[in-house]
Amino acid sequence: MNKFIISFLFITVFLVSACSDDEPKDVVKEIKMSILPETGVMYDLFDDKGEYPIECMLVMSEDNPGVVEHLGFNGIEGFTYERGHEYYLSVRRTILANPPADGSDRTYSLIRILQDRLVTEPEIPVDKEIKSEKDIEYYDLCPFEKYAANKGYIVDEEGKILYDDGSSLPSYNAARIWLKHVLDKGDSNWIKFQSTPYQAIYSFVLSPFTDDIRLVRNKSYGPMFKDVVPEDEFIRITQSMKSGEEVRYALILANIHKKGLQKLEFTIKKR
Repeated sequence: MNKFIISFLFITVFLVSACSDDEPKDVVKEIKMSILPETGVMYDLFDDKGEYPIECMLVMSEDNPGVVEHLGFNGIEGFTYERGHEYYLSVRRTILANPPADGSDRTYSLIRILQDRLVTEPEIPVDKEIKSEKDIEYYDLCPFEKYAANKGYIVDEEGKILYDDGSSLPSYNAARIWLKHVLDKGDSNWIKFQSTPYQAIYSFVLSPFTDDIRLVRNKSYGPMFKDVVPEDEFIRITQSMKSGEEVRYALILANIHKKGLQKLEFTIKKR
């Protein structure tokens, strides 16, 4: 009887183990992936009518060459996409054995960036000079109202920077001119305006203190305050201007080809 019980238990454990081995498992593989400098548009799984387009990355993987796929900006764990850049990545792809009902059957995580290249602007001659605002050429369908920024800043003699509503910004070296997306999704060109040629990669700075027009890079969310208002101008505002005096700056946002998109103006007032 004891032998029979032991044999029965052994067979039971074996069958359970065999069943466990038959359960589907995640498939993990390291692959190479290209990220295009242009962006695309995708739709939420439940947006079956395509009413709410979402800007996304355009990618190609080595095991599906020549096929461009859409992937959300947060679709690769550990990777931050910057518009206008072309990337070649090594990523860990996991094909889920039991994917969520409301999500993709695969996930990606960054292993390393193999190449990061800023797309150049071949159609702009290197000797082209921007001496005045009228020299700035606007891109197709521009100007248009896609971006907005705070319209007023206040600074005191100690160099503290505030928005015109009284809320404070970080220090001069860390403050940013934040660009907000305000384009109505009902605009007939909404999808087109999400592509790379309509992204504010640069800003031409029109300063009240000089006739020279400077070009600064906007980073991801807008230009740094110190790039728009250089130190000598900031000192002039904080130390030489009287309380209540203000000056007006303008930014002409420009795309990757340094062609204008939209003009934004703001004031800086001495506290």
